[in-house]
Amino acid sequence: MPDMPSPATLLMRLRAEHRQLDEAIIDLHAGPAPEAMALQRMKKRKLQLKDCIARLESDLIPDEPA
Repeated sequence: MPDMPSPATLLMRLRAEHRQLDEAIIDLHAGPAPEAMALQRMKKRKLQLKDCIARLESDLIPDEPA
């Protein structure tokens, strides 16, 4: 079984992919005729990444005592 990346490493990778998708979406919008299906898939993946990033960040932040 391959080594699993640390949560911090995984978080960096997800943030990088999120940024790349954001740039790709902007570039696709700037084109002459944006492809609706490609935009939809990219935006859906971007939302999935955002959710994963939020979960990981929440897991990395220790709970504060009440």
